Parts: sequence; C-alpha cells; structure tokens
Amino acid sequence: MYGLLFDNSGMVIWVMWIIILCSLAAMTIIGERFWSLQKKYISPPNLVAQVQQWLERKELDDARINLLGQTSPLGRILAAGLANRLSPRYIVKEAIEDTGRHVIPELERWLGGLGTIAVITPFLGLLGTVLGMIQMFYGLSDMGAADPIVVAGGISSALITTAAGITVAIPCVMAHRFFRAKVDSLIIDMEQEAIKLVDMLHEKPQKSSSVNY
Repeated sequence: MYGLLFDNSGMVIWVMWIIILCSLAAMTIIGERFWSLQKKYISPPNLVAQVQQWLERKELDDARINLLGQTSPLGRILAAGLANRLSPRYIVKEAIEDTGRHVIPELERWLGGLGTIAVITPFLGLLGTVLGMIQMFYGLSDMGAADPIVVAGGISSALITTAAGITVAIPCVMAHRFFRAKVDSLIIDMEQEAIKLVDMLHEKPQKSSSVNY
C-alpha cells in the first residue's frame, strides 16, 4: 500500500510543478502590469497644457516633439499629431489614430498570457486529480481490498492538484479583468487628450502654416 501511495504521488507531482510555474508566471505578469499601467507612466497629466504653452510661446520644434514622443504612450500619440500640425484636421486625426493602434497592444502586453493561465490552471488541477485517481484505483484493482483510511488519504492527495489549480486561477481571473478595465480607462483618457490637441491645433490657422484650414 505504501508503494501505491508513492506511485499516486508520482503521477500528480509533475502537474503540480506546472501549476507552480504558472503561478510564478502569473505573479510576474501581475507585478509588471501593476507597475507599468500606472497613469503617470501612460497618460501623464498636463501634457496638452505643456504643448499649448510651447505653441503660444512659439517654442515648438522638432526636438521638443521628439522628446515628447519619448515620455509616454500619450506623448507618442500627441507627437504624431504635432508632427502633422500644419496638415488638415483629418490628416492629424489619421496620424494620431495610426499611432494609437500601435500603442494599444503595448498596454495589453502579457494580458493574453495571464488570461491563458487563468483558463488552463483549473484544467491542469483536474487533470492531476484524474491521473492520481486512475493510478490509485489501478493499484487497488491489483491489490484487492485496502484500508479505507489509506484510500481516503490517496484521494485527498489527488485532489490537492485541483485545489491548487483553482487557487491560482481565481486571482488570475480577477487580475485579468482589473487590467482589462484599466487599459480601457487609459485608452479613453488618451483619446480625450488627443481630441483636445486636435481642437487646439485647429481653433485657428497656425501663423507658420501656408495651409488654409
């Protein structure tokens, strides 16, 4: 019977290691996204106000636009619009939208992996339990009647993987939903700031422009 229990544990331990690795990966993703998706890094306040000051003081040049584009994802979007500030409104909007399409995947980085971990870990736990139960009952069929206490211990050992998988999946689901909502909120903030920039650029013709708006 001791050999049976040892074999049962051997069947599920590799599944447990996969679940542990998934939990470590999930913790890494959650920590990185918590840090990276702070609003001050994605959509810093007062960027549009700073651009307005540059325009009013006639200090806006390519160097400042390039610097703005390196500050944050919102800075990249605003810089794309400013690089086309002498063009018609629809050109400015297209430049901003095109840059936004490249920025959004950066905000969603690793969220697909976190969602995958949330989905597969309960199944991994169930797989470990099923394999453990199969191995245990296979051994019982060879050995005949066994001590119920020992059988119950083997079943509880097999169920540990299911509990572990669910324990990993629950916080992953919660974190994934939280970060998705966070990304959506940041996208809305950046869209609003970009609209402010477009409206500001086309309130009146720029003196340095030869284009009629």
